[in-house]
Amino acid sequence: MRIIPAIDIIDGKCVRLTKGDYNTKKIYNENPLEVAKEFETNGIEYLHVVDLDGAKSSRIINHKVLEQIATKTNLKIDFGGGLKSDEDARIAFESGANQITGGSIAVKDPDVFIGWLTKYGMDKIILGADCKDRKIATNGWLQTSEVDVVEFISEYQEIGIANTICTDVAKDGMLQGASLDLYLEILSKTSVNLIASGGVANINDLHRLKEIGCEGAIVGKAIYEGNISLKELQEFIS
Repeated sequence: MRIIPAIDIIDGKCVRLTKGDYNTKKIYNENPLEVAKEFETNGIEYLHVVDLDGAKSSRIINHKVLEQIATKTNLKIDFGGGLKSDEDARIAFESGANQITGGSIAVKDPDVFIGWLTKYGMDKIILGADCKDRKIATNGWLQTSEVDVVEFISEYQEIGIANTICTDVAKDGMLQGASLDLYLEILSKTSVNLIASGGVANINDLHRLKEIGCEGAIVGKAIYEGNISLKELQEFIS
């Protein structure tokens, strides 16, 4: 299972939110590149970068931060947050993203999202399936749709999507464990490469996610709050 630390960006700074609430913003580092370099130094290969300003603004904002990390590290970066147009996707890839994640766009403008699959290929595009009470959440989780998360993933798998990040918003930043039951259901009803996100509190949570068959796990606040050390992640990876 791939370990994918998260860097969430507001105003160019590395932050974390709780349950996606922008009012709970906590700044962990003024310089996301420093954080990324520390991850790389400790054997991390992958990075999940979220443009929270972009998610709120419905267009890419922090692509310069992405470019800086991409040019000054060898991390394989998946980038999301506010990607709503072909131009946003182009900027993200030109700024150094290895993959991009589309969430709101896959709900609200599926033709554009499917166009990305066709243009860039299945390996380059990740479906963002973030949910509140099983319903897909959009626009930086500020809005909730009526679409069931498992049905949403299943329908996109039929189109050909291979990679999915699923975040249970209620778990995000709470350090109370991941949504194992939800992930088990997704894994039993689809064959996507499932990347778990939200709620990871300690190294045991990562072992559980690996056991149930997740392809990757995104880890954020547990690292920043010291619940999981980079040494523990090194050992898990090796």
